[in-house]
Amino acid sequence: MSRIALSLRLTGATVLRDGEMQKRSLVVERGRISKGPLPSVDLAGYLLMPGIIDMHGDAFERHIAPRASASFPIETGLRATDRDAAAHGVTTAWLAQSWSWEGGHRGPDYAETLLTKMDHYKPLAQTDLRIQIRCETHTVDTAAQLLAAVERHNIDYVVFNNHLDEALQLARLRPEEITLWAQKAGRTPEQHMRLVHDAQKQTPRVPRYLCNLAERFDQMGVRYGSHDDPDGDTRERFSMIGARICEFPTARPAAALAKAVGDHVLMGAPNVVRGGSQSGNVAAVELIEAGICDALVSDYYYPALAQAAFRLADEGILSLPRAWDMISTNPARIMGLADRGALDFGKRADLTIINAETRAIEGTIAGGRITHLVGEAAHRFCQSSDALPMAAE
Repeated sequence: MSRIALSLRLTGATVLRDGEMQKRSLVVERGRISKGPLPSVDLAGYLLMPGIIDMHGDAFERHIAPRASASFPIETGLRATDRDAAAHGVTTAWLAQSWSWEGGHRGPDYAETLLTKMDHYKPLAQTDLRIQIRCETHTVDTAAQLLAAVERHNIDYVVFNNHLDEALQLARLRPEEITLWAQKAGRTPEQHMRLVHDAQKQTPRVPRYLCNLAERFDQMGVRYGSHDDPDGDTRERFSMIGARICEFPTARPAAALAKAVGDHVLMGAPNVVRGGSQSGNVAAVELIEAGICDALVSDYYYPALAQAAFRLADEGILSLPRAWDMISTNPARIMGLADRGALDFGKRADLTIINAETRAIEGTIAGGRITHLVGEAAHRFCQSSDALPMAAE
């Protein structure tokens, strides 16, 4: 499909540039931030921010299966996820797909199906969509399958997690939670717990499994980390094998250890917006105030990304430029994406267009192409007769 990128100057807006909010124009040309005279669009009253980079999102799951018993084609879900991300200012996003002993939608076979569907959808995607594999530690027998999938589908991000202890604790203290967990996977609680105990038998082989995966990921250029670290000891073990990204530490000591050894700490933007963790874990704001959180991710809700940045600024915790860094510049740096995360000459033209009064995201530009445009911003673009034909795909 032929795609025509924008070539125009955006004028009148307040632009996040060089770490400051500046009144200046911004030129988009051939998919990059550029300079020079071009047809213009007046965006007075708007903020132009770097496109949001989301390192971990589960929202795609509800687009594929709005209810546990009501699944839709993966292609439909990916298209809806693409639109959902763009509507909330996201220009690059990793969809967090489980690779788990649980099977079903979280099992390796389903993950490979999703990866294949993503490969087919990517040429049509508006957002730069990628897959993050969430690998359960107790999936030892799938090593060859996992490495082959990572290589075949060019996966660039993997995180390790272990939900066995959670399952065992729930079985003792809140068995009704196990019933719900099992129902979502279409099995009985007894069947679910048999899977848990079978996976637990792999425990002696897990350390070698993780070390072997880490070695291969290093050779393949894959970034990897861990998810839901409960304490500093767990984080240290993952850090020692090269898993240098700490996602959603559940307690402050895990995050503090990560920061002390130079690892990156990620927390959920919904945690910031809602004022705390919905699971009762450490509050993201606590870690941000302590300087031990590097980036925020959508987790399960794309709107929370921009909302979290504004909340941090409103409450005086961070300036708006520094808060926005947590959803754009910092994720780009963590993932080694030197071509995005800032509005600077030669960078990808990834922009989030925000109504300064309402804070509504009215436009998103990804790679120089409009992926979302509504409200007054859409009228401004339509009123620019010179720019409009060049903005169309």
